[in-house]
Formats: sequence, C-alpha cells, structure tokens
Amino acid sequence: MPPANSDLPTTWAFLGDGVDHIMTKLHTGVSYSKYMALYTVSYNYCTSSRMQGNMDQAALGGRTGANLMGSDLYNHLIKYFVDHLKGLRDQSDPLVDEALLRYYAQEWDRYTTGANYINRLFTYLNRHWVKREKDEGRRGVYTVYTLSLVQWKSNFFMHIQSKNTKLAGAILKLIERQRNGENIDQGLVKKVVDSFVSLGLDEADSNKASLEVYREHLEVPFIAATEKHYKQESDAYLAENSVSDYLKRAEERLREEEDRVERFLNTNTRKLLVSRCEHVLIREHAEVMWEEFQKLLDYDKDEDLQRMYALLARIPEGLEPLRKKFEEHVKQAGLAAVSKLVGDGAAIDTLDPKAYVDALLDVHKKNQETVNRSFKGEAGFVASLDKACREFVNRNAATGTSTTKSPELLAKHADALLRKSNKLSEEGDLEEALNQVMVLFKYIEDKDVFQTFYTTKLSKRLIHGVSASDESEASMISKLKEACGFEYTNKLQRMFTDMSLSKDLTDQFKERMQQTHDAADLDVTFSVMVLGTNFWPLNAPTNEYTIPREIQPTYERFTRYYQAKHSGRKLTWLWNYSKNELRTNYLNQKYILMTSSYQMAVLVQYNDHDTLSFEEIVTATAISKEILSQVLGLLTKAKILISDDTDQYDLNPGTHRFKSKKIRVNLNQPIKAEVKAESTDVLKTVDEDRKYVIQATIVRIMKARKTMKNQPLIQEVISQISQRFTPKIPDIKKAIDTLLEKEYIERVDGTRDTFAYVA
Repeated sequence: MPPANSDLPTTWAFLGDGVDHIMTKLHTGVSYSKYMALYTVSYNYCTSSRMQGNMDQAALGGRTGANLMGSDLYNHLIKYFVDHLKGLRDQSDPLVDEALLRYYAQEWDRYTTGANYINRLFTYLNRHWVKREKDEGRRGVYTVYTLSLVQWKSNFFMHIQSKNTKLAGAILKLIERQRNGENIDQGLVKKVVDSFVSLGLDEADSNKASLEVYREHLEVPFIAATEKHYKQESDAYLAENSVSDYLKRAEERLREEEDRVERFLNTNTRKLLVSRCEHVLIREHAEVMWEEFQKLLDYDKDEDLQRMYALLARIPEGLEPLRKKFEEHVKQAGLAAVSKLVGDGAAIDTLDPKAYVDALLDVHKKNQETVNRSFKGEAGFVASLDKACREFVNRNAATGTSTTKSPELLAKHADALLRKSNKLSEEGDLEEALNQVMVLFKYIEDKDVFQTFYTTKLSKRLIHGVSASDESEASMISKLKEACGFEYTNKLQRMFTDMSLSKDLTDQFKERMQQTHDAADLDVTFSVMVLGTNFWPLNAPTNEYTIPREIQPTYERFTRYYQAKHSGRKLTWLWNYSKNELRTNYLNQKYILMTSSYQMAVLVQYNDHDTLSFEEIVTATAISKEILSQVLGLLTKAKILISDDTDQYDLNPGTHRFKSKKIRVNLNQPIKAEVKAESTDVLKTVDEDRKYVIQATIVRIMKARKTMKNQPLIQEVISQISQRFTPKIPDIKKAIDTLLEKEYIERVDGTRDTFAYVA
C-alpha cells in the first residue's frame, strides 16, 4: 500500500490494479484487508491537499489541491472504463442473436456487480468531489456507479446497437419465436431489457430513472414489430377460420401480450402495447365481428357473445353497433312471440291475458339473461333491452294501433293472480308472479290506462270478497307506489280504508238494531259497504229498480241509521253490484241460491205467483227489458224457471226441476252487456281524466314560469306527463284553448304564440 502522500502515478498504479481485479476477477474473491487498503488509498489521495511542484494557487483559479486530485482520480477511472469496454466490444462483434444476448447479459452482470463495489471504494470521491462539482453546476459529472453506466452505454451498448440494432433485433427475434409457439429463455430477455431501462439517465437528477433509452431502442421497434406480426397473422387466420375461432384467438393473443409485459418488459409499455394490439386485432376486424353478431344471437352462442362483447368493449364505439342490433333482435323476438299467439287462432278480443303476458315475459327473461350473462349487465345493453321491450309491449299484433290494449291485458292478468281462484298456492309464487307483472308495467306507456283498469278490477275483487289475501293486495299496491309515487295509488289505498270502515259500520248497525228491534223483525242478514264516490270506479244503475218488499224494512232502517250518523251525505244504492242469498223452500232438497239483486227481485215474485209473464215481471221489478231478458235466460238455463211459452215464466217444481250436488249454488253470472261496457267505460274515464291532467299540468307550469311560448310549453307538458301516458299534441292544444276560455291563462298582447299566467 503506497504511503498517504504518494503522487498520482504511484497511487493509481495501486488503485488501478485493484479496480481491474474487482472488474475482471471478482469471482476469485477480494480479501477484506485488500479491499480496505484500496479504500484507504482512495481516501488518502482525495483528502491530500499537497500540490505536485510549486504551482501558483492563483494560476489554478482558486481551486484547491483536493479538487484537482479528485478530478485526476475521476479521469483515470473514465480511462479505465473506456479501455475495459473496448475489449468487450471486440469480443462481441462476431456474435449475433441469442449468442449475443447471452454474452451481453453475462458481461452486464459482471460489469454492474464490479462497478457497484468500485462505487463503494470511491465513496469519499462521490460524497465530496462529485457532489461539489454537481453543486457548482458542472454537467457530465456522475457518481462512480452512474459513470460506469454512462461509459457502458456510449462505449459498448451504442456500438452494438449502431450495427443494424443488433441487440434490440436479437430480443425481437426471440419474442417472435415465442409468439410462434417456441419456448425461449425469458430470464435472459428480462435481464437484457432491464439493462435498457438502467441505461436511461435523467441529466437533471442522476438518481432518477429515465425510460428514454428503453423507449428509443426497444419499445418503438417492439411495438412496430408487434403490429406487423398481428396484422399478418389476423388477416391469415380470419381467411381460413370462423369468426368464433378468431374471437378465441384474439382473446388469447391479447392475454399473451399482457403476460409478456409482466414477464420481461417494462410495465410502462403495457398501455401502448395493448392499445396497438387492440387496434390491429379488434378495430381492424370490427366490421366482421359486427356482421357475425346477429348469427351468434340467433343461435344463442353465449360463450362467443361474451368473447365478442369483451373484445369490442376494449375499443371506442365498438359496442354501439351491437347495441343497435341487439335492440332490433329483441324487438323482433317480442313481435314474433305475440304474432304467433294471435296467429294460433286467439281472437284479439278474447285473447287470454295470461298467455299474452307470459309470451312477453318469456322474451324479456331470455334477453335479460343474455344481457346479464353475455354483456355483464352493461348499461348500454340494458337501455337497448328496455327500448326494445317498450316498443313490442306497447305496439304488437295484439294491440294494433291502440296503446291501451297492453295495459288492459296486464291489469286483467294481475286481477286473475290476485283472485282466490288463482292456481298459485304458495305465497312466494304469487309474490314472484306480481314482480313479473311489474317488469312489464315498467314498459307500459299508458300507465293511467293500467291504473284505471286495475282500480276497476280491484273494486270488483273487494266488493265480491274474492281477493287471494290482503297481504298480496297490499304488496301489489306497494310495488305500484314505488314505481309511480303516492298519487298513483292514493285511490287504491282509500278503497281499503272504505272496506275497513264498512265492516265497522255493519257491526255497529247490527248492534243498534238488536237493541231497538225484536229478533223476529231482523230475519234478513245484512251487511253493507259504504264506498266513497271519488275513490271507487263504480257506476250507479241507469235503470229503475223496485226494491222487493222482503228487504224494504232493512233498506229503510239502514238509510235512517246512516243519515242520522252522517247528516248531509247522500247514499246511492248500487243494486247492480249487490249480492243476495235466497233459501229454497219449494224443493225436497234445501238449496241456498247466490244471486244478483236483479235475479233476487225476479225470484221473490214467485213467493206470491206460480207463473208470470215477461211484462208482469218488468212491471213488478222495474228492471230494463234488455237486462231482464238476460236474467231470465240465466234462470231458465239453470232450470229454476221454465218457459214453454216465449213470454210466460213458471217456477219449475216438476220432474225436470232444478238439481245440484252443491247446497250453495252460484247463479250470479256476469251479464254480457256489463262485461262489454266495462272496457268502454274504463277508456272513457281515462280520456276524461287525461283532459284534466293536461290542464292541471299546464296551469302548474304557467304558474311557475309566468309567461311561456307555445312550443316550449307543449314540450314541457309532454316531459312532465310522459311518465303516466304519452299526451297527443292536439289534446294539449285543446287544453290550452280551454284554459284560455276559462281565463287561467291569456295571450300576451302583440304576440300570437306567447301565453301568460292569470293570477
């Protein structure tokens, strides 16, 4: 070991030997004492301020000896690295491809390991001289390890790369072989690729990595080669294979490329690589995929649909053509399902609501599953499904041009579900069936038509006591309320309130009668429903009706009782909805006949007569001839009455008299005229209600806006009402004219199409 004040040649002779041993023979080992001796000599030389000769300080520009000595040592290190790397260059020149990569990787490992040790030997040089130089703004000065990388890059790396990018080319050839199915040494590729990253230096901050070298020398050619490879491969593959097979191939290739980044490329390459692969493998063949989509839908190719969705979702606007095709597919499937139903001979007027609803639900369910399973429930496909369903639910072979048919059939189906007679024994099954009704309800445009039909049907269920259960009724109302708000179900809830109040009222009436009358006077069992006119869609009978004397006392007692309890209220008796039970005394077998009030009025006439003519019955009951003909027809058909003569009706006690296995016999069948009138009445009610809804909406808008032009007003009305129904523009204009007449709004002077609110 040279003494502490040795000159540069002596010092470097010792240090140079040590540096070369570490760089070239590290595998033979370095003793601790030898390493410490090298460190000490380096330290001594850097800290020595003795100047060689009698140099004038002023001539050195004020630089101290330590500064100059640090510089000397630094320059000797540079010279060593340059000479050392020249030898590597000479050995690498004849090598190509994998042999070159193996040599490069092996030398890189040896060189960087040695450089790390040397960096520690010259710690003092790094900490003081290099730091001071950098602080003073001198460029091109680095810590010893960074210096070794700078020298490797300029004296070895660039030498190889300058010869037809030999190094990057060798990497790309290996990757190409891997893409063609060969196994390659991925560790070797990773080592060489990592060296590209390590050689990137940030001039401003040498501790910061820069990807400049990696990008310029490897990423750019790698991306270009990748694009070229997959362009050729995808074109050739599609020419010889099906689109379904190509989808698998593209998915596989994209996965491989992502995996390649993970295994041996820099992670920053992922985004650009995937983007270019998507362009070549998907974007450039999107047309072919879009064309194939319909076939996959037709044949329910779920796996292929999932693949196509996953691939096209990766490119901008890749899914839009699929959404449009899917929408049209669902719409046609819905229309075909209804056409098949109607084509099977079901007359539109007698179409079974259940069959109709099931046909619509089957199409929705199947395509809903496709959206969830194949398209991951993506919002765009959900919107396409909804749009298509809205179309075929409201306009199909069964509805024709009418938008009221679907809500009517759906309401009738809901009515059948909520009756005691339905076949769904389990409560859970019924709840699920009601949920399915709500699936279609969501798509109904004229929700007010459904509401009116539903209200009418509910009133019948409640009046006749045929609801499956109060829980199911409440559940359905709750679903409608959730879908459309409180106002939509307000009437329905009030109907239940009326039923509850009526039960209490009947009990109170009976209690009062028992207190004030003898039991013999109360021989008629009586219960009453008092229903609010505003909430129940019931029509009072238009014809006269003579109350039979058998129930007259009860009728008068209740009327007096109610008016005493609620003065000022008017009772309108709805005989057309009333039910009665009559006990037979003229037959050996006693029966209880369940009848309508009209049937009861006819039958009690035979308490006093054996035979009556049609005209006599009309006179006795005041029932209109049209309804009476149907009532008598039903009683004759049931063999309660006989009519040998067209105009004469007798009680039938003879050999062909009435017989039944049941004791309780229901004669109360709906009258045809009433059934037919129901749909007409409902639609008439809907039309009337709509007029008022449109008027109220216009007034509400004008009150908020004060003045408004005609066109924006119409658009705002449509926007606010479309949740309930789609208003027609002529109806809106008519409502505006009505409100002008009623002076709720007025035209602004000097304008033709601007209205102002009249406070």
